[in-house]
Amino acid sequence: MNNLKTGQFYGTTNETIRLNGLTLTDTEYTHEKVDWHYHENAYFTFILEGRVIEGNKKETYHCSAGSLLFHNWQESHYNIKPNGFTRGFHIELEQDWLCKYEISNAGIQGSINFADPLIKMLMYNLFRESKLDQHNGALTIDMLLVELFSLMNNIQLTSDRKKPIWVEKVKELLYEAHEDLNLIDMAKALNIHPVHLSRDFAKYFNCKLGDYRRAVKIEKALSLLPRTDLSLTEIALQCGFADQSHFIRSFKSLQHISPLQYRRLL
Repeated sequence: MNNLKTGQFYGTTNETIRLNGLTLTDTEYTHEKVDWHYHENAYFTFILEGRVIEGNKKETYHCSAGSLLFHNWQESHYNIKPNGFTRGFHIELEQDWLCKYEISNAGIQGSINFADPLIKMLMYNLFRESKLDQHNGALTIDMLLVELFSLMNNIQLTSDRKKPIWVEKVKELLYEAHEDLNLIDMAKALNIHPVHLSRDFAKYFNCKLGDYRRAVKIEKALSLLPRTDLSLTEIALQCGFADQSHFIRSFKSLQHISPLQYRRLL
């Protein structure tokens, strides 16, 4: 079984950035199939464009743009790439970096497929920083990664709690909605009181309802930005924004640059 060293990924590497204990790699996947292998470092894989199927000893992940995976060091897996262009952004974490910030990998063994939009938003922020300020942005990248691990830990603690039925239902409601939802309509759909929904949402989602809803919409928009066949107006409407102006304001509030500027980074 192949053991890939720091910075090594199957495909064509567009860019490699080496920071203190971190290696960031922008890679185009070119192999139709990659047999079982593992990497010497723990790392994140973030799919920017296209599709890839990844399997490990326990699960198989069908990844598309916006999918985020974490692998602990030496976690073996394989990859299959369907037809079409696929591009991934990777962040490798050396043990010294984890120790520096007192991050334990005891609770993040194996492979993890993240669905939470807040975690994905942080990864999009990390990609943005790697393109905007790769020489002077080491501190910002470290801070974002520490925040990401803190959120991962909070989500793990939250997942251990016994959840009411409405928690999973509200996720489906937020992801499937094609237009803005108000609190009253959401509460009716979930068959709970609006005050109860507003008060208890943060207990299970680590943020306010409005912030989570905005993150869901922007996350979807970010996954669509690489598609040059879609205008910003079309993306705005697909993601439930009233118009392009509303989309741009919401996008800049989370990414600090405009959708057009982010598209150019991609």
